[in-house]
Amino acid sequence: MNISRGLVGAAAVAVSIGASVAVADGHGMKHAGKNVDFELNGTAYESYFVAGDNKDAPLVYLIHDWDGLTEYEVKRSEMLHELGYSVFAVDLFGKGVRPTEVADKKQHTGELYKDREKMRAIMQAGLAKAKELGADTSNAVAMGYCFGGAAVLELARSGTELKGFASFHGGLTTPEGQGYSNTKGSVLVMHGTADSIIPMSDFANLADELEASKVDHEMVTYGGAPHAFTVFGSEKYQERADTQSWTLFTDFLKMETM
Repeated sequence: MNISRGLVGAAAVAVSIGASVAVADGHGMKHAGKNVDFELNGTAYESYFVAGDNKDAPLVYLIHDWDGLTEYEVKRSEMLHELGYSVFAVDLFGKGVRPTEVADKKQHTGELYKDREKMRAIMQAGLAKAKELGADTSNAVAMGYCFGGAAVLELARSGTELKGFASFHGGLTTPEGQGYSNTKGSVLVMHGTADSIIPMSDFANLADELEASKVDHEMVTYGGAPHAFTVFGSEKYQERADTQSWTLFTDFLKMETM
């Protein structure tokens, strides 16, 4: 893999519902996306969508970490848009639910971990909204960070027909009664060996599961990288692991959506 991609600078800010393209953040950088709502069982979910410049642009379906959909996911969406992709960053918590306290983050992720059918239903509703907005869901890859990485693997196990599923420092355990026998696309897992939350034993077990189910996969570890190593600006950020995993992921996108 010899294609490198530097990180863009300023963090994005949320845009207003239905806003037109080219919304500026506090640093003068303009963004091409907008916030969009979809509903499921009476609950509104506020997501972020940026359409590719080409009508045939592949779609990246991005799933947030346990903070909910924040400026971080908007920034990643814009980075992918610069590479030529449409991006739908789906909200799994609900409109206005962006927890800042650890207890609240555990509550909202825990509710979805306990109700996998609800998690799957929200993700499917988000995909339907992306398609409604003109995104090419037939040529798409899902990716997620931390909680979002675990959600991506849930999507893979559900049999959703996407080209690929990529997890950045995500949860790797498989719930009892589930497996990867219905997985349709390739799986990419990027994990830090210094992750104190998701142990390497989970990584090894997942490798065994994917191999047993004959799922095309690639799993990579980054030495010294802690949990959440891609979250720029945080104390856990590790530039080398972030840059290497981003390059690996963008190459994965090119291969799976070509």
